[in-house]
Amino acid sequence: MRILGVDTATSTASVAIIEDGILLAEKIIPRATSSNGAAANGLRSNHAEILLPTIASVLETSGLSLTQLSALAVSIGPGSFTGLRIGLSTVKGLAYGSEIPVLGISTLLANAARATDYDGLICALLDARKKQVYASLFRRSSEGLDRVTEDAVLDFKDVIELVRKYGEGCLFIGDGVAVYEESLRNALGDGVSFRGEETSPSVAAAVARLAEDRESRWDQNTVLPLTPVYLRSSEAESKQKILA
Repeated sequence: MRILGVDTATSTASVAIIEDGILLAEKIIPRATSSNGAAANGLRSNHAEILLPTIASVLETSGLSLTQLSALAVSIGPGSFTGLRIGLSTVKGLAYGSEIPVLGISTLLANAARATDYDGLICALLDARKKQVYASLFRRSSEGLDRVTEDAVLDFKDVIELVRKYGEGCLFIGDGVAVYEESLRNALGDGVSFRGEETSPSVAAAVARLAEDRESRWDQNTVLPLTPVYLRSSEAESKQKILA
């Protein structure tokens, strides 16, 4: 069983191919930066330009063609609005053209699933900007990964209160760690730990593995209702509401 996973919802996009749980090939699309090394505002345009070539490169590395895949899987949010549209439109186009089934996976679930060697409470944390985060809690045990809370967009201070509610250690993982690690450590003390983007498996690989686990849910028709999960209005939509 061969699954191609795609993630463009997070700041570091990725593509990976899993065969029966084993990683065959993986490529990470780095965050676009400006000339001074800062993250560029248009980093998602970088994803748009190189996503298809990256998919082609991963297929070539694995020695596979698109028609040899069992399914496609894509992170459906929450995350970057533009990034989600890029990922979903690309995967839908590939699915329509090749008649391969496709499955959408929560971006927060995929982030939590990257922590394969940690047992306990996990907070998947993505930077939503404007001092907000996309977050959800999970708990991993010897029996697998279980969801504790639903995906939500929260003020950063509310994440601290949410974790305190459970009164136990917590691992934070996702691109929000780079933004909020120091604040979380100061607020929650020694009971928390962190996984950076560079020290964790790619989100795309986790997306592919989660899709493989859900084989019974595959359906050729799932490409039709596959829609992004935004959790909040886009900036343009918010401005329209203000002006209305």
